[in-house]
This record gives sequence, structure tokens and C-alpha cells, in this order.
Amino acid sequence: MSRRTVNASNAAAVGPYSHATWAGNLLFCSGQTPLDSSTGKLVDGTVADQTRQCFDNLFEVLEAAGLGSDDVVSVNVYLTDMDDFGQMNKIYATRFSSPYPARTTIGCASLPLGARIEIGLTAKRQS
Repeated sequence: MSRRTVNASNAAAVGPYSHATWAGNLLFCSGQTPLDSSTGKLVDGTVADQTRQCFDNLFEVLEAAGLGSDDVVSVNVYLTDMDDFGQMNKIYATRFSSPYPARTTIGCASLPLGARIEIGLTAKRQS
């Protein structure tokens, strides 16, 4: 079976992976760190700034797949400092509307390139 992948020109990748892969009607998006695709560098600033960039990158991938935020069914958030949960949660609430996708938030020791946050998601094409 060949993979059906999605890559967005306005989202960066830091390794040998696709931005997303289709499995039937489900789109599994790779985790996005807060990289500015125009510079290839990590966004400086607060975890709120980095959260915005992660979602900007992910929504570029969704758009490249013909999907949007209303198609997201599950989100995984990785934080290097759980004290940043409040800032992340505030930005998260602006990117989705009720009913919200399922979400898991995990504290981790470190992320690629020194990012404070990484976000991945799964979306479903409506039949």
C-alpha cells in the first residue's frame, strides 16, 4: 500500500517525515513545533506565541488537505513546563469552537530545537 501524504509549503519540517498521512477518512498530522516557515527558526516569545505558531503550522497542513479546524477530532499537546498550561489553554480555546475536539496534554522533558510546545492532531474528512 502506498501512503497518501500531505505536505504544506507554509509549514516547516525538521526531519524525514510528512506533515500528515491519510488513513481512510482520517488525517494524522505530525506534531508541529513553533517554527516560522519563512525563517526556519523557532518563534521567540512566550508559550502563547509558540502555541499560536504551532496552530498556524497545523492549520496550513489542514488547509493543504482540504480540511479545517471543525474537522479536528483529537489534539495532543506536549509541554516542557506544565506551568505553561494556562497560556496554552487560552490560545487553544481561540482556535476551536464547541464542541471541542478531544485533547491530551503531556508534560515532557524536552522537545526538538528547544521548543516549549509541540502539537499534533487528527482530523476526519466528513463523508
